[in-house]
Amino acid sequence: MNYIWVFMIIISYVFSFFAGTTDAVTASVFDGCESAVNLTLSLLGMMCLWTGVLEIAEHSGLVKKVQKFLSPVIGWLFPSIHKDSEVAGAISMSMTANLLGLANAATPLGLAAMEKLEKRNLIKDTASDEMCMFVVINTASITLIPTTLLTLRASFNSAAPFEIIVPVWIASIVSVLSGVLCAKLCAGRRKL
Repeated sequence: MNYIWVFMIIISYVFSFFAGTTDAVTASVFDGCESAVNLTLSLLGMMCLWTGVLEIAEHSGLVKKVQKFLSPVIGWLFPSIHKDSEVAGAISMSMTANLLGLANAATPLGLAAMEKLEKRNLIKDTASDEMCMFVVINTASITLIPTTLLTLRASFNSAAPFEIIVPVWIASIVSVLSGVLCAKLCAGRRKL
C-alpha cells in the first residue's frame, strides 16, 4: 500500500510540473496535512471522552448491568456461551461500545472477546460459529449514538449534524438483522 501512495504522489508531482501547477499541488498538500491534523485532534477528543465514560461505566458496575440487560440477546446469539461467563462479559462490553458509536474503542474490546472465543474453539484453524456470529455483530453493529460520524459532521461545520441519527438507526438495524439471519442460517452447515 505504501508503494501505491508513493507512486501516486510522484505521478501527481510529475504531472503538476508539466502542467505548471507545482505551487498549487504543494499548497494543497500542506492544506491537506493541516486538515488531517485538525480532524485527528477532533476525533481524538471525542474518542477520549467516550472511552473515559466507558471506563467509568465499567468501574461503577454499569457494565455488569448492561451485561445482565444484554444477556437474553447474547444467550440467543451465542447459545453455547454461559451468560455469566468471562466471554459473555467481553462480548457485552464490545456490543456496548458499538451501541455508543465507539467503533475505535470497541476494536480492542472486540479483539479481547475474540481471543476468549478462540480459547473455546475446538478446531483451531477454523472459525467457530460463535466467532463468525461475533464478527457479524461487531461489524454490522447497531449504533445508537454515531459518535464518530457526528464528530466528523460537526468538525466540517454541518448545520445539523444530528439529523442523520434516525437513518443511521434504520441502516444499522437492517444490517445487523440481515447479518444475524445469514450467520444463523449458515451456522450448522459445516456440521452436515
